[in-house]
Amino acid sequence: LLIFSPICDIEVPERLSSSYEQLKSYHLVERCVHVPAREGSEEEILLVHSLEHLEVAKSTQTMNEEELKRVSENYDAFFFHPSTYRCARLAVGATLQLVDAVMSGKVRNGMALVRPPGHHSQRNAANGFCLFNNVAIAAEYAKLKYGLQRILIVDWDVHHGQGTQYIFEEDPSVLYFSWHRYEHQEFWPSLKESDYDAVGLGKGKGFNINLPWNKVGMGNSDYLAAFFHVLLPMAFEFDPELVIVSSGYDSGIGDPEGQMNATPEVFAHLTHFLMQLANGKLCVILEGGYHLKSLSESVCMTVKTLLGDPVPQITGEMAPCLSAVESIQNVRAAHKPYWKWLAYEGSFFLFKQMLLINGFIQKLKIIKINTKRFLELHMKNIVFPVPPIKTAATGSEGSEHFLPEHVQLVKEMDKTEIKSLVSGFYADLVKEDKTLPSLGSMLAILDKILKKEVCNGIAASPTAALSAAVALRHSVRFGFQRVLCVFVGDMQIIPNTEDGKMLIINICEKEQPVKTSCKHYISLNWKEDAEGNDFFSAVLGFILPVAYSYQPNLTVIAVGPNRSLGISGISLLVALLQGLAESRIFAVIEDTEISFMQSVAKALVGASTPPFGIYVPPTQEKVNKIKALRDQFQQEWKMLQCSGNLSDFI
Repeated sequence: LLIFSPICDIEVPERLSSSYEQLKSYHLVERCVHVPAREGSEEEILLVHSLEHLEVAKSTQTMNEEELKRVSENYDAFFFHPSTYRCARLAVGATLQLVDAVMSGKVRNGMALVRPPGHHSQRNAANGFCLFNNVAIAAEYAKLKYGLQRILIVDWDVHHGQGTQYIFEEDPSVLYFSWHRYEHQEFWPSLKESDYDAVGLGKGKGFNINLPWNKVGMGNSDYLAAFFHVLLPMAFEFDPELVIVSSGYDSGIGDPEGQMNATPEVFAHLTHFLMQLANGKLCVILEGGYHLKSLSESVCMTVKTLLGDPVPQITGEMAPCLSAVESIQNVRAAHKPYWKWLAYEGSFFLFKQMLLINGFIQKLKIIKINTKRFLELHMKNIVFPVPPIKTAATGSEGSEHFLPEHVQLVKEMDKTEIKSLVSGFYADLVKEDKTLPSLGSMLAILDKILKKEVCNGIAASPTAALSAAVALRHSVRFGFQRVLCVFVGDMQIIPNTEDGKMLIINICEKEQPVKTSCKHYISLNWKEDAEGNDFFSAVLGFILPVAYSYQPNLTVIAVGPNRSLGISGISLLVALLQGLAESRIFAVIEDTEISFMQSVAKALVGASTPPFGIYVPPTQEKVNKIKALRDQFQQEWKMLQCSGNLSDFI
């Protein structure tokens, strides 16, 4: 950069070098496939930009300082240097190289560390540090070269990517989602069209999603709530063939631009969710991020997740703030006419008016801390050694032939050992000796998970309810303070959950008569639609928010008799719940169907994204069911609160 560009003094080369050094220190670089960069061609740039814009950019290569200054004055927050044009072409080319690597199957996913960023640049104008719109060019390139018809762009940069919005606002083949600091149009770029009611134009109506943050200080729970209650339901309904992230980390803690409080591990969770879409085809492209420590740690969290490492436990209070809820509800109201998943939701209050009527103001705390020092300690607390083995199962007769190759077979527990263990602690549960062998194999896997020798595991059991009850008590006895159990089917044995050390969500066809503390035992009556998977709405609208509110140390997923979900619904549960408890999941399956065991094992191994079946919007009856449960439990499990009424917050 030249001396005269003080506005751009934060967009520095160290943004890339510090991120790369941090990746090396976590030993992540050697685990990645290196894709060589190249310059984007003029034809590729012209997929999005005008010839006039390209010619102006080209002409700056030979300009002197005075000429550069003059041409830069035509743009908002953008300054040319003689090398800018070549750097911007390299950023475009590197982005397209990643798209090619992912679309050709050379890699499953990837990240392009590029600068200058791109999402502010428009067809005919540079803007906000951005010369060419890397992500928009990538979307047009993927449509042209690979014939894609549905691309999702997720922009989690703290600024609105107005350039990307303008390029695609009439295009239904690109779903664009942006959250951004807005402060009722006070924050740059201060545009009316960055608000929630800009939903797209013409055929593109409903395909532009703006989530404005009207306060600074947004944190992990606000970002997760935006995904649960806005982005993910839309993304699963849209069913993209490729996901591209405009990955700005100025929405992270300590950034001078964003002034938000989200810590680096939240980006691991957001990445994990997006990896479940488009059969795992995910391209993450760097945009902003100006606090070097916050940026580099967030980049590492993203790359670790792309590599399939367990997701760190999220920190902070799991309750979105009132201002976030206002924005989320407004987006849902604005998009109700365009999305099937919102069709049966009741009428939405537009919160802005409600807040004015009530004169109710919520101030958010801005954390004034030394971010670098804070993050050094914080990352030590949350980054943990990855268990040497991802998935364990017991070697029952012939199981090695149908389980995925990466599953480690575990030796079953000795009969004498299991007998003494059961008689000592579980005698009230275990009435018959014939159940001991299956309990022995189940406990052998569970012990390896509890001791962090393996990440997750799967066990077949003739009595899933008994196995789940023993597994829950065994985990609590081992010292785990919060164990989540999602039980699919008739749960004949319901453990006592009053001490809060277990939370049970029972998904079954018929209401279960229960005598236990209700906030830690939830019965969800659900029968999967025969036409496809309508379970998305229950998982995203209820199960995930409850699970994230609880923050378990271990997740047990048990499938018992009379299961009301098919393989696709259970695969969805297994895949999404791996974001919790450092990805510690134990699956207990009563069903002996080999393809069912295979599907769950594949979801645990993370070999590929399991097929979730055809998206089916929920019926009015099911929407009402979820809404009733949200109303009942949102005071206790606060991540549900993004779907309530104002009275719930006052």
